[in-house]
Amino acid sequence: MVRLTNSKGHPTVKGLAPVIDRSQDIPFMREAMALAEQGAALGEVPVGAVLVLDGQVVGRGFNRPITSHDPSAHAEVVAIREAAAAAQNYRLPGSTLYVTLEPCSMCAGLLVHSRIQRVVFGATEPKSGVVISRGNFFEQDFLNHRVLVEGGVLGEECSAMLSAFFKARRKG
Repeated sequence: MVRLTNSKGHPTVKGLAPVIDRSQDIPFMREAMALAEQGAALGEVPVGAVLVLDGQVVGRGFNRPITSHDPSAHAEVVAIREAAAAAQNYRLPGSTLYVTLEPCSMCAGLLVHSRIQRVVFGATEPKSGVVISRGNFFEQDFLNHRVLVEGGVLGEECSAMLSAFFKARRKG
C-alpha cells in the first residue's frame, strides 16, 4: 500500500488532510476487475477502471486501444471521459479512480488535469507505471494538483489476471 502523506503520516492534498472512506475500495476494485475481463474477452490487455464520486460510479472503462484504433483509449481515459461527460465538467474534484494496473505517464497526467482526488490501483507496472514503479509522478514540484495514491488493492489478483492473459496470448 502506498500513500502520499504529510510529516505526521496523514494523507494530504496541498496540506489538507481529507477524510478518506476506504470501506468501498475492494468492491470498487472488483468492479474494475470485471471491466478488465470484458476487455480481455475482446483481446485487449485486461485493465479496467471505475471513477467514483460521492460513493457512486460515474465512469467505467476498460482498455480499448486495439478495438477503437485509439492509442489513448486506456481504461483510465475511457472512465474519466465518461464521468466528465456525465458531470458536464472537465474537472472531477473529490473523485476516486479505481484501476487494476498502475497508471502510465499519459494517464497520470490526465488524473492531474481532471483534478481526481485519489487513485487506487491494483498491480504495479514495473515497465511503464509512473506512480511508484518508474518514479513518483504525483510528487513532482511542477504539478498544480496533488493526487492521493493507494497501491496494491487486490494487487495479487489484478497481477494474476494480467499474467494469465499474456500467458494465453503467448500460447495462442
